[in-house]
Amino acid sequence: MKLKLVLAALAALALAGCGNASDTLSDAERGIGADGSASAEPAAIPTQDVVSGVQADPALTKRLPADVQKSKTLVLGTTEATGEQGLPHGGSDQAGEQIGLDIDLRNAVAAKLGVTWKTEFGSFETIVPGAQSGKYDVGQANFAVTSERLEVVDYATYLLDGQSFVSREDGDLDQVKTLTDICGHTVATSPGSSFQQILEDGAAECEKAGKKAYEVDYFKDNAAILLGLQNGKTDLYFGPTLSLKYLVSHQPGLKYLGELSLTDVGFVVAKKSPLAPVIVDAINALIADGTYNKIFTKWDVSDIKLDKSEFNPKPAF
Repeated sequence: MKLKLVLAALAALALAGCGNASDTLSDAERGIGADGSASAEPAAIPTQDVVSGVQADPALTKRLPADVQKSKTLVLGTTEATGEQGLPHGGSDQAGEQIGLDIDLRNAVAAKLGVTWKTEFGSFETIVPGAQSGKYDVGQANFAVTSERLEVVDYATYLLDGQSFVSREDGDLDQVKTLTDICGHTVATSPGSSFQQILEDGAAECEKAGKKAYEVDYFKDNAAILLGLQNGKTDLYFGPTLSLKYLVSHQPGLKYLGELSLTDVGFVVAKKSPLAPVIVDAINALIADGTYNKIFTKWDVSDIKLDKSEFNPKPAF
């Protein structure tokens, strides 16, 4: 086992909730073999600029609140990713600059709106309340569309992501398709996430199936989850499909076990804010002009693209 390499690299894998849809990520595209382990040397981190050519749309800019039009700034609440472990969603380069799919997407949206982001970093569980209260104009942290969140924020969707399981390479499970597959195991995930909601909602499934219940441990520090896997205190890591597949394909000693399902992910804003509809239209403009496709092609995740951005789509759960 070489999980120490994972621990050295892992500091802030982005965690968020994901739900139902019909598509799944391609194992071949993510470099994962049939046995769930890394099948090839990891690809170099892409560096091409796919955003600087985006032109502002004056019609969209005019729909922004007057104070935003004047300042040309939107306050973004998000989590800070460091190193490469949170990619492709987000990470940092050797100069400490934020890089990744999510960063390219939000920068393209800002450019289309004719504004810049004033980025403020917080913890995952504080971003939605911050958007709800108006502390942040916009929140972004791979937030899945859920019924609970739709009660307090509005969404502008921009991709699909799911919830998946990872174990040690020598773990006793080879595949997870339903929650009853993890009965009798210890699962680690992030608090305040949709992963917590899924595990809590499904807690009775093992008893119904006549199996021993699974146990759940919550960690804000994802390195602690990997440490738990290493020392045997944790059997499974429950997290976002895109990031976990990337992690397994780039680090030894881990095994990808499968995805439960997919759901829409999006930017969040305060309820009834004028920002969500205009962000939806900005994303759809990026889809129309080809920028959106370039961003997803850059990060080799074209299979999680949306055909169109939506305002508050039907939640998966």
